[in-house]
Amino acid sequence: MADPTPSDDLKAADERRVVLAGRQWRARSRRVMLLRRVLPLIIAVLAGGTALWVGTRSIIAGVERSRVESREVRLSNPMFHGQDEQGRSFVIGAAQAVRDPDTGMFRLDAPVMRLTLEAGKTSELSAGHGLYDEPSRTLILRGQVIIEDGGAGFRFVTPEAVVDTRTGVVTGDKGIQGVGALGTIDASSYAIYEQGGRVVFSGSGDDKVRTTINTGGAG
Repeated sequence: MADPTPSDDLKAADERRVVLAGRQWRARSRRVMLLRRVLPLIIAVLAGGTALWVGTRSIIAGVERSRVESREVRLSNPMFHGQDEQGRSFVIGAAQAVRDPDTGMFRLDAPVMRLTLEAGKTSELSAGHGLYDEPSRTLILRGQVIIEDGGAGFRFVTPEAVVDTRTGVVTGDKGIQGVGALGTIDASSYAIYEQGGRVVFSGSGDDKVRTTINTGGAG
């Protein structure tokens, strides 16, 4: 029997490589076929699971919202009456008030607060919306807050006003512009004491208090 030649060895090696490549190709083909069948199922399961999760979350959110809303107390045209520490009366009204069951605070729509001054005059604060914390007797007004004093004749506009109804002090640090018989003023923050009897304006940084005084010179 003749010994194998180098060419026979090369041929045998090529045949083995062909056989191995064929096996690998068939294995890949089987995996591809399996993935073609399984992937659509996986995608469908994931899509269904996502839709179910979104639907479940929506239902839970709706139930929770309904639960909270059912605990809320809604009042139309409410009126809150009280007095400060000096015995001066005030009244807080609004188009609507909603009592938050968790905080106990009232959310106010179009709130108006009237403070009774001496000689029957009043100061009035109005805003787009507000919060009234009845236990702490704090009123927060926001959204184009307008402060008018019938006694002193001033009118201020500010983004926010915080009223301590126990003392009658009104403060804010979001800026304020005012106009009255004596002129105009523009400041960063303010504090109104004695129900309009004393007003303090402040500036911060480069924002100084700017005033214009009407001298009332002869024409």
